[in-house]
This record gives sequence, structure tokens and C-alpha cells, in this order.
Amino acid sequence: MLKFKKHTHRYQIQAPLTSLIDIVFLLLIYFLLTTNFIVEEGIKIKLPQATASAPQIKQEITVFVDKEGTAFMADQKIPMDQLYTRLKEKIGNDPDRLVIIKADKTVILNKAVKVMDIAKAAGAARLSLATEKGL
Repeated sequence: MLKFKKHTHRYQIQAPLTSLIDIVFLLLIYFLLTTNFIVEEGIKIKLPQATASAPQIKQEITVFVDKEGTAFMADQKIPMDQLYTRLKEKIGNDPDRLVIIKADKTVILNKAVKVMDIAKAAGAARLSLATEKGL
């Protein structure tokens, strides 16, 4: 009868789980402490107040107008001469898409109206001026 020599392992393979768990917890704590939860994107402006305001649910196009009268779309400064083409591209074939203009309450009214005129000329059938809910 033949006897085969059994291969016995002198050393067992072990993964150092304790140090791995330490690293995972350190990474978890690091990401929890360094994460910023951004509630609303856009330019920092103060909206005027109104009592008859309701929250919007559908996807809309938002144009911000800061207190100097500069227009912004998605954090990008848009010159007034290019605003028409940008809005035209965004509106596309959906004229019912809502265009919201969020103008700072200290902005000169003429500049906010100019943005509204450009949006209307670009084909926005639904146009809204954003306000904050008053007391």
C-alpha cells in the first residue's frame, strides 16, 4: 500500500482584521466630519417676502439675479446678451417649463424686468418671480 505524504501547512493564513476595522472607522469618521450637506445651490440672495407663496414641485429653470443685476444660471455668470440663447436652449421644445427668476430684493426693478423680458422672448410660457413666505 502506497502512502502519500500529506502536505501540512505550518502556518495558517490570517488577515489582520483589527487594524482593518480601525482604518474603516477612521475613514467613516473622517467622511462624516468633512461632508457638507448643501441644502440649496445657487447664488446667495435675499428674496422679497410675500404672503401668497407656494412651494414648486416640478423641474424648473432658475435664473438668479444678484443685487448688482448680474444674471446667473447654475452658479455660472451669464451676460445679458447670452441669456436669451441659454434660456432658449434650456426651454427647448417644452414651452410649459417653468422659469423662476430669483432676484435679490435690493436689485433695481428694471434689471429684474429685463431678465423677465428675455425669458419671455426665449419662449417661456410660464414665468415666475420667486418670493419668500412672509410672517
